Amino acid sequence: MFNRLATFLERHLQSAANGDSNTLTFAQKQLATAALLIEVAKADHSFDESELQLLMMLLERKFSLTRSQLTELADLAQTESEHATSLHQFTQLINRDCTYEEKFELIKAMWEVAYVDSKIDKYEEYVIRKVADLIHVSHSDFIRAKSIVKPAV
Repeated sequence: MFNRLATFLERHLQSAANGDSNTLTFAQKQLATAALLIEVAKADHSFDESELQLLMMLLERKFSLTRSQLTELADLAQTESEHATSLHQFTQLINRDCTYEEKFELIKAMWEVAYVDSKIDKYEEYVIRKVADLIHVSHSDFIRAKSIVKPAV
């Protein structure tokens, strides 16, 4: 696991040699975002192909990555998520490196992943609520994000 993480970060650090000192932070932000989306996807104990495809689309839209970069990021995030002892390691990076608007967009993306199967499991909602609390997204914005994403019934 650590070799894959080091390789991923090293690839993203290549542009740091060209003067981009924020590359490590950006790679960490990508990894934290992907891992939190995976946490929602697997919260109901069913991480299926539709959730993976939506997750890839959301990451592509947010980070403008190639298909191979997306696959690598998703695989690494899944491994990190499986080995994580808490959400704190991911939410700490989000708190450090994201604006409030980016945090709100993350909560919206988490709701999108939860709604991909047209129903919300109580564990999915719990994970989203917990992340919203940990990244200091207000309860009203937590609800607003849910209502924006919720499919029309």
